[in-house]
Amino acid sequence: MSLALVASRALIGLDSPEVRVEVHLANGLPAFNLVGMPEVAVRESRDRVRSALMTAGFEFPARRITVNLSPADLPKEGGRYDLPIALGILVASQQLPQNSLNGREFIGELALNGELRKIKGALPTALSTSKIGNFLVLPAANLPEVGLVSSLKTGGAHHLLDVAAALRGQAEFLTPSHTPLDVVSLNYTDLLEVKGQQAAKRALMVAAAGQHNLLFCGPPGSGKTLLARCLLGLLPEPSEEEALEVAAIQSIVQGFDASTWRQRPFRSPHHTSSAVALVGGGSNPLPGEISLAHRGILFLDELPEFGRQVLEVLREPLEAGVIHLARAKRKASYPAQFLLIAAMNPCPCGHLGDPRKACICPQGLIHRYQSRLSGPLLDRIDLHLEVPALPADCLWQPVEGESSAQVRVRVKEARQLQIQRAGKPNSQLSPTELETFAPLGKEQQQLLTRAMNKIHLSARAAHRIIKVALTLADLETKSVIESKHLLEALSYRKLPWSD
Repeated sequence: MSLALVASRALIGLDSPEVRVEVHLANGLPAFNLVGMPEVAVRESRDRVRSALMTAGFEFPARRITVNLSPADLPKEGGRYDLPIALGILVASQQLPQNSLNGREFIGELALNGELRKIKGALPTALSTSKIGNFLVLPAANLPEVGLVSSLKTGGAHHLLDVAAALRGQAEFLTPSHTPLDVVSLNYTDLLEVKGQQAAKRALMVAAAGQHNLLFCGPPGSGKTLLARCLLGLLPEPSEEEALEVAAIQSIVQGFDASTWRQRPFRSPHHTSSAVALVGGGSNPLPGEISLAHRGILFLDELPEFGRQVLEVLREPLEAGVIHLARAKRKASYPAQFLLIAAMNPCPCGHLGDPRKACICPQGLIHRYQSRLSGPLLDRIDLHLEVPALPADCLWQPVEGESSAQVRVRVKEARQLQIQRAGKPNSQLSPTELETFAPLGKEQQQLLTRAMNKIHLSARAAHRIIKVALTLADLETKSVIESKHLLEALSYRKLPWSD
């Protein structure tokens, strides 16, 4: 039979739709045609496949070869189609049995000597293949990654010859280990390394407990960056489902790293980053920093130094927890449920309101600097906290307070209450859910109303204050929001320079 059909999968965002590789051999002058909307890297597979087959000792047919990647309107890119194309040629030329492909899907890039090289995006492909119960064949280097999907039937190989031998029944595919990977010790700054700043440490605990966004504002050297790096050590360990989401995003961008399994990501892009680098994009939309920080932390240091347009693109993801990227030919959606923590100075010189040193910035320059942060963006940040400069004698005093491990226990208990109540952190509650799970008493309603009128809070800001107050109640295992919780939540909504 001169026609072979091989099942494979494309990669579009985090989706991995099925692709059927059709290989036909016909009489005529030798030629190798590849159709079906292939990108440059896919078109170059003709040379890789030809060399791999010949160096592995197979016969390369001196016939007219037509390879169709179906569906034709689905863009294909990368070297993942090398293996299915090579197997299609071997089956169509009767060097492999036709029935050996039944119930199997193949992905993998071929070296010129026939070796199978690791590909990106193997984990999303494995998740899609496991849903329909097919057997996935891929490079052995990807086995630790796809082995995280316990329901997947899969096998790996180091060389094209190994795949051919397994399809003939002369050998077995390599199998992944489905034993859970060990959690590597987190590399974070402990709260005990930070002297003073008790109010900032409490804000970190509140942010971690309820998944609340946090903004630190203070003079240079007050410990804002050091405090931000403590937050990772306060977050509870992600569930297996959350860890798979994080690993799938890493798989399509930088490849899966087993040493980071079950660790929450901490992303800290430089302030010169573009909007595309932050939210993702490109002709083939790839995830940006907000998606790479999914289920983890996005730290923006020197917040006003980011371009205003760059910061404004964060508004929708902060609210929706997902980013939709649309380009001329491609569309992709990526999850973006991250905890934003930002740090800034109150003015360009950094000493506005600093009793140690007078500010030298003109008033107009201060206004322009502070106005780089729009009201709608600040509305989406639940906690605004001033981090004052430390007195000199504080450096020689013993550290007070709890360690990160002790605080993490309290954070886990608060998170468990939230999961039992609504199945998600407090920051993700809708207004309707707030009315159900966090009804305010008459005294608290009057208190919040007076605050809204006095400091001109929006309805969104009011809802976020209630969410923070609910988190404060959870930390004390209280079933209702009390006035003290509301007052503390309100204290986190006032920037140092605001009226």
